[in-house]
Amino acid sequence: MSSLFAFPGQGAQQAGMLHRLPEGSTALLEEASDSLGEQVLALDSQAALQSTRAVQLCLLLAGVAWARWLMQRSPAPDYVAGLSIGAYPAAVAAGALGFADAVRLVALRGELMQRAYPQGYGMTALSGLDLASVERLLAEVGGEVYLANLNSDNQIVIAGSDTAMAEVAAKARSRGQGVARRLAVSVPSHCRLLDGPAAELGEAFANVALRRPRLTYLSGSSARPIFDPQRLRDDLAGNMARLVDWRATLRTAYERGVRLHLEIPPGSVLSGLARPVFEQGRVLAIEGTRPDTLDALLRQEVADKR
Repeated sequence: MSSLFAFPGQGAQQAGMLHRLPEGSTALLEEASDSLGEQVLALDSQAALQSTRAVQLCLLLAGVAWARWLMQRSPAPDYVAGLSIGAYPAAVAAGALGFADAVRLVALRGELMQRAYPQGYGMTALSGLDLASVERLLAEVGGEVYLANLNSDNQIVIAGSDTAMAEVAAKARSRGQGVARRLAVSVPSHCRLLDGPAAELGEAFANVALRRPRLTYLSGSSARPIFDPQRLRDDLAGNMARLVDWRATLRTAYERGVRLHLEIPPGSVLSGLARPVFEQGRVLAIEGTRPDTLDALLRQEVADKR
């Protein structure tokens, strides 16, 4: 049996999240502040988190801080995976991407996305609809609205203009189909509307050294393991414009023997998505779980493999 660290994406952010990092995170925050030339602790206020750049940086810093804290006291996981921006702390935790490089790239990623769509766009979660039903609604509406995330069998996320997403939601409601919920995301991620920003980020990646992951990195886009640094570079640079297939990523992890799914803070959204897949395993959010419980579970996974 194996273990997985799962890193959340945009929408999981919480005001004050950088002020609640585990003990020993001061050096990480200082390194990030030096890399950016600004104090990163100012990024997690309610007002600051209206910025896509601030949200993505906060999720990167929180993800790396909590993963390092846990790996310093307990065995490392066998697998890492991240939903959208969560792929970046996953790559850092796997030893494939340097932390300072990740900070600079994520700051640029957020800036490019925000600059391309400063207002009038975003993402909406549709619950209780299957993929075929969502695809029919998108075809009826047309315009700037696209599939973005396949999160689970009954949760699909669309991205696009506010107008087109509202029309999809209205059509679903008029037919008594599912529930639509606007997400706390102000850009149309994971669709072709971000092809241009993804290409620009890819140019920035050309000057960054990536290494073969020490932990198995599962792509949230392809739902497959990536070992080659060049493929990982493409996965990270392009994931903002590619469909997220999180349900397939979780199934891949389960099929490869993962039975312990640990969600890195903030939040517990990914745990809810994982439970139907890991019925024969354990799903926990690190936030709110005792450290000795986490340590015991990770050590048991190691013992079970012997």
